[in-house]
Amino acid sequence: MPYASGDAGKGAAIFKRSCALCHTVGAGEPNKVGPNLHGLFGRKTGSVEGFSYTAANVKKGVVWGEDTLFDYLENPKKYIPGTSMNFVGLKKEKDRNDLVTFLKQATA
Repeated sequence: MPYASGDAGKGAAIFKRSCALCHTVGAGEPNKVGPNLHGLFGRKTGSVEGFSYTAANVKKGVVWGEDTLFDYLENPKKYIPGTSMNFVGLKKEKDRNDLVTFLKQATA
């Protein structure tokens, strides 16, 4: 099932609980264990300047959008075999919809 608009407030809570330890979203914020996500939508995998990606992330060549991110967040290691992202994913479609909706707003 493709992405459907979710609840950005619930997505913010998911981000805080599951993503904020490794990622930032604001313009000019630093990379952490994972890259800064500002400007995520429309950006190619493995392309944040100053962040050291695995070859798998660079070679994947996907442009992040609502549907690609929705699919990736279900199981990152399956979507990009060889990624070093240490996140098991979000199995519930509603959680992924909420998180993608939040990220669209927070990273713009």
